[in-house]
Amino acid sequence: MKFSFKRMLIGRPLKSTELGDQKLSKTKALAILSSDALSSVAYGPEQILIVLMALGAAAFWYSIPIAAFVIVLLVALILSYRQVIFAYPHGGGAYVVSRKNLGVNAGLVSGASLLVDYILTVAVSVSAGTDAITSAFPALHAYSVEVSILFILILTIINLRGITESASVLAYPVYLFVASLLVLIIVGVYRIMTGQISPDLHTAIGTPVAGISLFILLKAFASGCSALTGVEAISNAIPNFKEPAPRNASKTLIAMGILLAILFSGIVFLAYYLGIGPSPTETVVSQIAKESFGHSILYFVIQGMTALILVLAANTGYSAFPLLAVNLSKDKYIPRMFQVRGDRLGYSNGIIFLGAFAILLIIVTQGSTEKLIPLYAVGVFIPFTLAQTGMMVKWWREKPEGWIGKFAVNTVGAFISFVVAMIFFITKFDHVWPVLIFLPALIFIFHRIQNHYNLVGEQLRVDKLNNVLPTIDGNVVLVPVGGISKVVEHSLSYAKLLNPEHLIAIYIAFDKEEMHAFEEKWKNRFPDVKLLTLYSPYRSLISPLTKIIDKVEHKAKQENRQVSVVIPQFIPKKGWHNILHNQSSLLIRTALLYKRNVVLITVPYHLTK
Repeated sequence: MKFSFKRMLIGRPLKSTELGDQKLSKTKALAILSSDALSSVAYGPEQILIVLMALGAAAFWYSIPIAAFVIVLLVALILSYRQVIFAYPHGGGAYVVSRKNLGVNAGLVSGASLLVDYILTVAVSVSAGTDAITSAFPALHAYSVEVSILFILILTIINLRGITESASVLAYPVYLFVASLLVLIIVGVYRIMTGQISPDLHTAIGTPVAGISLFILLKAFASGCSALTGVEAISNAIPNFKEPAPRNASKTLIAMGILLAILFSGIVFLAYYLGIGPSPTETVVSQIAKESFGHSILYFVIQGMTALILVLAANTGYSAFPLLAVNLSKDKYIPRMFQVRGDRLGYSNGIIFLGAFAILLIIVTQGSTEKLIPLYAVGVFIPFTLAQTGMMVKWWREKPEGWIGKFAVNTVGAFISFVVAMIFFITKFDHVWPVLIFLPALIFIFHRIQNHYNLVGEQLRVDKLNNVLPTIDGNVVLVPVGGISKVVEHSLSYAKLLNPEHLIAIYIAFDKEEMHAFEEKWKNRFPDVKLLTLYSPYRSLISPLTKIIDKVEHKAKQENRQVSVVIPQFIPKKGWHNILHNQSSLLIRTALLYKRNVVLITVPYHLTK
């Protein structure tokens, strides 16, 4: 039943030779790796207007030059990450660039920032999409956490089914969203050019505004840069592309940049020209759509696609997180389980881990993640800054042909990214201060994990000349028994096959009369096996057993003998029958597992009824 249910959820297992069929074409990759970046046009322009709103509607014209600077940063990021793709074609993005050019800790800062950011991507995107849905259906508002968790479970299952299948399912709504916004922008621009919209709805560019300051403009710029989250995802996911992977990834990155620039600048321009400002009850995109189409079918299509893309933006995290985790795992900074491919050839452990932590975040924040958006944005601009700086160092060291132009692009990108990150820290410190705690904590954990792997490798390595296994002069076999049964008889027969110098059965009694009676029964049934009986007045099984094993182990060590403990265990026919029996064998194994010079052997006896 379990097997068939799993197959129903994620499909049949795929052979390793089918890995090539799981690679993404450019059109599918654009859909699932750009959904986070493209969805940000639904709230990025609005973030600019929210800051400017403090000065009144007259200040909205500043959104145009601010949007222009956001596009400049976008161009710098696209050109930079295009260079990253060709310089590091095996993926890893900012983590690999920072580690190889700025040092291990810089790489770990990038890696930790992005891992956390991808979890936030899932939580924030799903929560935002859920808010859009509950706004349309107020009756669902009380169940927003449950709806968000349901969306995460659905996305997790879709991604466990394999990257090509998830891309096939999710590509249509992403492209419908892009198409609907392009129609909205084209119709809006057409109406402006044909004079259908009054130019009196907005203040002219250059109009003086009282109270304007560089600080407010920088804050508005930083808020608008939240539209650039997700730009780095393609550079992390190069191995998912069809060959030639770097070239296809580069073309996909450029296509994403062009679409993002058009949609972002189009929404900002229309909002400015129509005199639209932020509203607590209606999004800027909704206001533009209502102004252009009224309450027609196109308006509801745009609203529906916007809500859907906000949910699907989470899929960028599902695409990029597992591959980043693979790179960190290969470098021994996180557990090796993240390198394991699942039944459908995806990195299932990374996908499940991401989904579980996103659900935990939704539960902790009760689906209200507005305060996490600054943390989400600053978590992107830290690796943006480090990646750009790392590429600067790379070009400066290697000085390939045409390196000065590349160096200039990365310098501009690094400077602007650093400024944006600092603005977030200064203006929204009450929201982003956790970065100062979890980044050092994660880096400490990464180093501890790597140190563990290095120590394990050092102890298991067999290529050293002094790695000679010690010789053993004999074997002492101990068999804990709870009575006389076929299980015990079966275990003793196996123990004799080990040809021990000493074979000793150990019985723990809670009653002295019972102990003496058992000794008589044992002598009659197994006269050739020595029995050691121990009285336990406090009815403890483990304590007297471990004490006697410690004594035998100490003596055996002096005589250069190995102690082996054979543990009898019967296996019920059905799994649920286990709850009906004492798990004495499990307790004994757990107690003895960490005894350095004791070998544990479990001898199962399978019941048939």
